[in-house]
Amino acid sequence: MEKKEKPIGKTTIAPEVLVSIAQLAALSVEGVSHLTPVPRDVNTLFKKGMTEGVDVSVEDNFVYVDLYVVLKRDFNVREVSHNIQNQVSRSISEMVGMEVGRVNIHVEDIAFAEK
Repeated sequence: MEKKEKPIGKTTIAPEVLVSIAQLAALSVEGVSHLTPVPRDVNTLFKKGMTEGVDVSVEDNFVYVDLYVVLKRDFNVREVSHNIQNQVSRSISEMVGMEVGRVNIHVEDIAFAEK
C-alpha cells in the first residue's frame, strides 16, 4: 500500500524575484550593454521592474518576459537577442521551476560609445 505524502506547505515566488533573475540573466549575455526603462502607460505606473528594463507577467503558470535592452556595438543583434532569450528562459526554469511561455526582446538602442 502506497502512502501519499501530504504537502508540508506552499511556496510563493514574488514577481520581484522573477524580475531579478531576468535582469541578471540578460546582463550576463555577451553583447548586452545595459537594460533601459520600459515604456510606460497609465496602467503600468506602479508595476515593479519596469524601471529596470523588465516586464514580467505570470498567466496560467507560464512566465512571460519583456526585456528592453541596449546592446554593445559590433555584435550581431539577432544572435545576442537569441542568446538573451535562451539564458533568461533557462535561468527562470532552473531557479524557480516555472515554465517560460515567451521572452520578448526589445532592442532600444546600440551603445556606440562602448568598445
